[in-house]
Amino acid sequence: MSKVKEQMPTLIMGAGLLVYGLIAQSGALLPIAQYLHTHKTLDLQVTMCLIVGCIALAGALVNSVRKPGHSNLDTFILQPLGGIVLILVMAMLIRWYAEPLMKIISQSLQPILGFKIYKVLNLNYVVLGILAGVVLTNTWGIPKFAAPGVKCARFVLKMGVIMLGARYSFAELAKLGVYSVFLVGFFVLGTVFLVLWLGNIFKQPKSMTGVLSAGMGVCGVSATVAVAPVVKAKSSEMAYTIGTILSFGIVCMFIFPTIGKLAGMSPVQFGAWAGTGILNSAQVAAAALAFNAVDIETLKVAEIFNITRVLFLPIIVLVLATWFGKESGHKLSFKTVVIDKFPVFIIGFLILFFLSSIGMFSPPSHYKGKYIDVSYNDRTQVTHEEWETLNNAIAAGEFSGLTPKQLEAVTDLVKQRQVAGNFEDRGNKKEFDHVGRARMTQLEGILAAAKAKQIQLSADVKSAIKHAVKQVHKKSKTVVTLTDFMIWFFAFGLIGLGMQITKKSITQAGGWPIVMGVIAGITKATLSFFVVLWLIKDVVLN
Repeated sequence: MSKVKEQMPTLIMGAGLLVYGLIAQSGALLPIAQYLHTHKTLDLQVTMCLIVGCIALAGALVNSVRKPGHSNLDTFILQPLGGIVLILVMAMLIRWYAEPLMKIISQSLQPILGFKIYKVLNLNYVVLGILAGVVLTNTWGIPKFAAPGVKCARFVLKMGVIMLGARYSFAELAKLGVYSVFLVGFFVLGTVFLVLWLGNIFKQPKSMTGVLSAGMGVCGVSATVAVAPVVKAKSSEMAYTIGTILSFGIVCMFIFPTIGKLAGMSPVQFGAWAGTGILNSAQVAAAALAFNAVDIETLKVAEIFNITRVLFLPIIVLVLATWFGKESGHKLSFKTVVIDKFPVFIIGFLILFFLSSIGMFSPPSHYKGKYIDVSYNDRTQVTHEEWETLNNAIAAGEFSGLTPKQLEAVTDLVKQRQVAGNFEDRGNKKEFDHVGRARMTQLEGILAAAKAKQIQLSADVKSAIKHAVKQVHKKSKTVVTLTDFMIWFFAFGLIGLGMQITKKSITQAGGWPIVMGVIAGITKATLSFFVVLWLIKDVVLN
């Protein structure tokens, strides 16, 4: 009877998931899902809930009648099952309810605040997952039945890092000038070594210093998650690092555009500075658009610089593995660091990164599985109603505020009914693609100018242009699938890590990590500002 009682939480969660899955399958949740904009995930919700619910019930029944053992089945499945199901339930609630609600609330408050809280505070599944874990462990505590499952968090996070490799390729480097590659590399390595030096000055634990150096130097949360196992960082140290990155980024998001305007930076220069000095992707994008919302050149440059830092992640992992081994008193050799100690999951990241770069998942020029296809295709045309809307708008002079290139792009869109190159150039693939992409950029500039209220366009006209641009943006189904897995791995792992962050572990760290992060962040932002003005000209994009 005691065994049945111990398995009762898992049985209840399993039954609850089955009930939810059946209700979702009936269509009763469709109105709520439409309000939350999660209706496209209803099939996934049904599938996940029914599968996880059945596994939970089956596992709990086996545990209630089977004597605990030390086999692989017991260690890796039966014992941690309750905790795994609990974290999955929390991840589902966050992904399907908490995160969408944050977006809706943020959208409703935007007219009052002037910005979206969701993006500024980065209140996505990453932060919400950590907060959920922290709240649970510091209020009710981790339930006894869930403790073994919580320990799986780090392993699942490593799986997420492996999936991350499929979202990037070497093609992004082709869009950077020589100076730009050196600039990104210099500030990535420089910031890492600066934080390591500060950690020694302030006598901080090696694990704290190592994970903070990666987070501040490379690519924020992703680098923090990837490096933590290498330097044996605690959950509280990861939380400090992520909190420092997001807080510093919020300040930079407001300060950078003002300084850029006062200094007379060009769009390309500011994009390079924002992409180098601000770590969080959403905050980089917000700062770039705040500086220049009329066209997307600044945003493109900023994101390219931001993306490129990811390419340095394996190098930084190797550097920190060497540093941590040396600081721990281990005798190191090339074999020790590269072969014996190099994290297997980073090798997995590199394998997917390489496969992505050679075009295994989508065209090698892609970014995160997204690529542009401006070839002629009936499926990429605007609808007849949209064509009439644009044609009438041209006749009525609604596009009088556009630049000559923007007006030419709209005129060609009406002529061809889609974004594409010149029909007579279709035999010259390079020229055809170049012209089509240039027109797409001009149309995106029109939408940006309308959003910034630089020009006035009707809602129907904006909708037609937006649809035309959207049609040439393609997504690799393989990369989308791998990304979905990555998101769920991260959601699970970060909730589990949050459960390991107690009040005691937070108070023990003190305020030095934040001080170190602020010093490193200000130093990088200041130096990169002057270096960008000196080196970067309007030649970054090909």
